Amino acid sequence: MAGHCPAAPFAGPVVLDQLTILAPGLLGASVAMAARQSGSARRIVVWARRPEVRVQLESLPWCDAVCPTPEEAARGAALVVICAPVENIPTLAAQIRPHLSASAIVTDVGSVKGELCRRIQSDYPAGGPVFIGSHPMAGSEKTGHEAGSATLFKGRACFVTPFDETPPATVETLVRFWHALGCEITTMHPDRHDEIVAHVSHLPHLAAACLCSLLATKNPDWRNLAGPGLRDTTRVASGDPRLWRGILNANRDEVLRALRTYQDELQALHAALANRNDLELLAILERSKTWRDKLRPIP
Repeated sequence: MAGHCPAAPFAGPVVLDQLTILAPGLLGASVAMAARQSGSARRIVVWARRPEVRVQLESLPWCDAVCPTPEEAARGAALVVICAPVENIPTLAAQIRPHLSASAIVTDVGSVKGELCRRIQSDYPAGGPVFIGSHPMAGSEKTGHEAGSATLFKGRACFVTPFDETPPATVETLVRFWHALGCEITTMHPDRHDEIVAHVSHLPHLAAACLCSLLATKNPDWRNLAGPGLRDTTRVASGDPRLWRGILNANRDEVLRALRTYQDELQALHAALANRNDLELLAILERSKTWRDKLRPIP
C-alpha cells in the first residue's frame, strides 16, 4: 500500500454489536449520530474525560451507555473510535489495549498518521486487536458534541491508512463502516497521507491564520469594511488554536516542506508583480483559477 487508491467495492454495510467512541467532540458525536442513523451499530458506548460532559451525554439519543473510564468503555467493543486530540491518541490506544477482545478494531479521526500509527502499532502486536488509522475530511471551526451532525460525513473524503501487514479483512470492515456513514474512502500508507494533508488541510489553515494574524496588526475598523471574500478565505482560522498547535507539531516535517513550496509560490507572485511581468502574473492567476474550478463540490 505504498501508493494510494480508492477503496475497492465491498459486500454491503457493516453492523457492529458495539461501537465505542472515546472523547466525543464534534467528530465523535457525528460518528455516533451517523452510526445510529445508518444502523451501523446495535449499541453505542462513549467515554468523555470531563465529568460534566459525561452527564450531558447520558441524555442524548445516540448514546446507549456512558462510562467513567476509557477501559470500561472499550470492553466488548467491535470498533473503538478515538476522537481525542492527536497528541493524546497513542496514550488512549495503549491504555485500552489490555481490555479489548482479540477481534476488536481500533481507529481514530486524527489528521496526522505516520509517526502516530507507528507508535500505536508497537502496542498492537499481530494476533490481537488491530489499530488502523482513519481521517475523515469533515472538520469544522466548531467544536464540542453539541455541534455534531448525523450528515457531517455525507460525500466527504475519508483516509484509511493501514500498513502493508494489516489484515485485509480488518481493513475492509473499517472501510465498510466509514462508507455506511457516507464517506468516500481512499486507502493509503500513513506517510503518504501526511504529505497530502500537509498541503490540502494544514497549509490552508496556516495561510488563513497568517492572513488573520497580519490583519490583527492593522486598524480594527478594517474588519468592518471587508467583503465576503475575506470571511470565506479565513473561515478555518477560527479553529481551536491548541488543537491546531498539536496537529502542526505532529506533522512538522511535512508542514515545513509544504510551507517552503508555498513561500516559493508567493515569491514568484511577488516577482511577477514587482517586475510588471503581466504574462507571468496572468499565468499564475489562470493556473489558480483552473485548479480551484475543478475542486470537487462538498455536499
